[in-house]
Amino acid sequence: MEWQQTPPQKRRRSPFQLIILLVLSGIIGGLVGGTVVFATTEPQISPVVVEREITVEPVGVAAPIQSIVIDINSAITQSVGTVIPTVVTVVSHFPSRTTGSGNTVEQNGSGSGFIISLDGHIVTNNHVVDGADRIEVVLFDGTILPVELVGTEPYADLAILFANTSMPAIAEWGNSDLLKPGETVIAIGSPLGDFTNTVTVGVVSATERTLEITQDYFLEGLIQTDAAINQGNSGGPLINLDGKVIGINSLIVRGNRGSSAVAEGLGFAIPSTLSREVADQLIKKGFFSRPFMGIHWVWITPELAARYEIPLEEGVLITDVVPGGPAEQAGIIEGDILTSIMGQQIDASHPFRNVLFAYSPGETIQLELFRNGQILSPDLVLGEMHPS
Repeated sequence: MEWQQTPPQKRRRSPFQLIILLVLSGIIGGLVGGTVVFATTEPQISPVVVEREITVEPVGVAAPIQSIVIDINSAITQSVGTVIPTVVTVVSHFPSRTTGSGNTVEQNGSGSGFIISLDGHIVTNNHVVDGADRIEVVLFDGTILPVELVGTEPYADLAILFANTSMPAIAEWGNSDLLKPGETVIAIGSPLGDFTNTVTVGVVSATERTLEITQDYFLEGLIQTDAAINQGNSGGPLINLDGKVIGINSLIVRGNRGSSAVAEGLGFAIPSTLSREVADQLIKKGFFSRPFMGIHWVWITPELAARYEIPLEEGVLITDVVPGGPAEQAGIIEGDILTSIMGQQIDASHPFRNVLFAYSPGETIQLELFRNGQILSPDLVLGEMHPS
């Protein structure tokens, strides 16, 4: 007899058993599913914990910000502490005037300055001391010293004073050529003459600014800052966070001519690169070397041209020539109109003095002149301007 293995017989389940099995499967599946979900979501909690740890324990985020703030404040106080003993209040005594009632009234003005040599040299603005017949300075500790005027440079608005005594400290020059907009700067001075040793902080708003001082001269290369500067701050130092002088506070602008708009935070300083050069020459020679052509002249305007029938509306009309001077040697005569120097047109945007002052004594420059309907191009060797 041949035996054949038969497959096990499939057992049929009743409907009641199937229902129980499905319920049990759902319960077990839910438990298993819950375990799986918990296992997969648990790692997702850790970034939240890590993020919270970064916030609560600011090793890499808040600590550098806090240290930067501390460093800036520390740099400001250290810089001020270094420079402020060198800052002085400049008191100018001008000639007395007589009022309509016959009373004599003393006229005084004040500004600021700072010490640049231990033997007593002090720098300030020319406009602070211009016309004064007696000048004094008040040191940081309140000591009042008489000073003498060594020399002035009106076109750079600078002056050097000398106190014949040893000084407590000197300010160190910095390099204004390295300044960038947004850099922190500090102004120190005596606003209104009463609030001595006032410190204000701001930023470099811009560099290489130009301001019209007179119709025929612009102050160029100025540093613009929003550090508060007021009357009496003139001549005081503008310093950087290294405690070095990068400018001399000189001007404020409150608004445009003919406009009712009032501006704030528009202060201007003479850059240290120019200030240092001028100061050095004033100490050594008593004047700053400027080029000299040997002419007297008037600025041509459209109104002047129309009134005197001048054929050009821009340039300078030569009204006199200094005997033996560079202009006479170059063949220039009275009535010539100077229109350009070395190809640079002389006009409202490029005043004569600014164009001329780009050159140094001893240099040879080529001019363009208008004479009797003709254009002449003589060469001229510049002389040196001396104080009158």
